[in-house]
Amino acid sequence: MKLQTRKKRISRSRGGDIFIFSILVLGGLFTALPLLYALTSAFKPLNEFFIYPPQFFARNPTLANFQDLVVLMAKSWVPMSRYLFNSLVIVLLGTLGNLFFGSLAAYALSKHNFVGKEMINKAIIFSLMFAPAVTQIPNYLTIAYLGWINTYWAVVVPAWASTLGLYLMKKFMDSMVDESYLEAARISGASEFDIYWRIVMPIVKPAWLTLIILTFQSLWQATGGNYIYAEQLKTLPYALNQIVAGGVARAGIGAAVSLIMMLVPIVVFVINQSKIVETMGTSGLD
Repeated sequence: MKLQTRKKRISRSRGGDIFIFSILVLGGLFTALPLLYALTSAFKPLNEFFIYPPQFFARNPTLANFQDLVVLMAKSWVPMSRYLFNSLVIVLLGTLGNLFFGSLAAYALSKHNFVGKEMINKAIIFSLMFAPAVTQIPNYLTIAYLGWINTYWAVVVPAWASTLGLYLMKKFMDSMVDESYLEAARISGASEFDIYWRIVMPIVKPAWLTLIILTFQSLWQATGGNYIYAEQLKTLPYALNQIVAGGVARAGIGAAVSLIMMLVPIVVFVINQSKIVETMGTSGLD
């Protein structure tokens, strides 16, 4: 007896489709307004920043804000290439370290049983409730005790200890990594690190790509102002913020700086947007 399958039809009219599509388009445009405003403001001449009522779009677009920014950067006694190098070092070391240590810890907590596991899991969840401002003083005292003031490690090592990435990776491993794969690998003689690196990490690729993006966005904005005092070790955001701090006369330059600092994380996010959506949809985050 041949079974016949019938496709389920969605009982929605063409008018309903158009209505839902219109709502989504309007919602998308509304959420894009801040980005659009930042984009248009970067090309406004200085006098248009003080027009009342404020204008959303630039009347006379100009590149003068970017040209003035280049001139000011050229006058800096520490080359801008040095600030950029410092930011890249912090971003790369912090992101790779957070991924490596976070995923290793997540693998142990997800796929191994040991004394104190539940207590550690609860401590990780509780740590997500603390605002960064609450931990600034303990972090500073710890970093000063270790002698890391005025070094890259003052910003890099706290990024390695971020529990958000650890929690994200653990929840994804809980739901996506089947124990049967791991048992088969152990029977074949694979070491725990081989299982972690060759089996688990490829399966949870969307999770660690998301972790890379989130950590990158956080560290890209880091100034290190609380821990780094040597000008040669300061980051690009710090240098750009100092340029903007010149007052209202640099309002246009400030808009150009804001756009530049926004573009890099946005480009990275757009390229990997599908992976972030997949991770949030399957990791069990509530």
